[in-house]
Amino acid sequence: MRSRVRERRGFARRSPRPFGRSSAIPWIYLAPALVVLGGLLVYPVYQLGLISFLEYTQAQVSGGEPATFQGFGNYAELFGDGEFWRVLLATVVFAAACVVSTLAVGCALAVLLTRVRAVPRLALMLAGLGAWATPAVTGSTVWLLLFDPDFGPVNRILGLGDHSWTYGRYSAFLLVLLEVVWCSFPFVMVTVYAGIRAVPAEVLEAAALDGASQWRIWRSVLAPMLRPILVVVTIQSVIWDFKVFTQIYVMTGGGGIAGQNLVLNVYAYQKAFASSQYSLGSAIGVVMLLILLAVTLVYLRLLRRQGEEL
Repeated sequence: MRSRVRERRGFARRSPRPFGRSSAIPWIYLAPALVVLGGLLVYPVYQLGLISFLEYTQAQVSGGEPATFQGFGNYAELFGDGEFWRVLLATVVFAAACVVSTLAVGCALAVLLTRVRAVPRLALMLAGLGAWATPAVTGSTVWLLLFDPDFGPVNRILGLGDHSWTYGRYSAFLLVLLEVVWCSFPFVMVTVYAGIRAVPAEVLEAAALDGASQWRIWRSVLAPMLRPILVVVTIQSVIWDFKVFTQIYVMTGGGGIAGQNLVLNVYAYQKAFASSQYSLGSAIGVVMLLILLAVTLVYLRLLRRQGEEL
């Protein structure tokens, strides 16, 4: 009788759970992945940050001289270099142009996939996945052959003669941008297409019956409903395009004439390996890491605002 009364009043004792069972099981399953990520990410990032605070050149690598602690001296030298700010500005502008172009092409083709029949849709998706699966070195080499001033078909079709696309700064950036968009738009296209297919058909039909154009339907109906997906593909594109290396290095010959097409990744490579200034190259890598972490935090904050479960 007493137990029933205590149960009614909320005083019944719960059966004890095994010690640490509920909190330990998830970590047991995550342990192998955490070990791998720790070896592949944590230790290299630690070494990157450590070298950025040292004087680490070819003399220290060969063991002729000990590495000395420089504090923030490498960062002061880096931030006092006008070339670093020029390369940083070029990287931001180039990455922004790549992101906007990739989103525009990917979203337009995603809408097109909803308008064509099954066979053209399958052909377009296979072509996009082929571009997505092509290695960056291979894709960059193919684009160089297409725009070759002597043997490329593009100059012949456009009647440009022996015009060299990689000679000028802006034309070289444009050529690299086209290749980056070509290998990046399939991710946006497939992701946005999947989001569009999840939108109820009644909503689109109602908008069409109200006389809305295709652009108005995209801007006022689809875009707001696809906002979480658009945020994801935008942040992913920002991260990928901000750290572009292979396309710039292959297509401009290591950064273009007199470094006119340098971006931060190629600039860090030149400082670390071409000039043997490993500490300055590491400092550039840390700056890039902090910028990308800031972008990731913005991404997580936007998802939280939209009520996504992280």
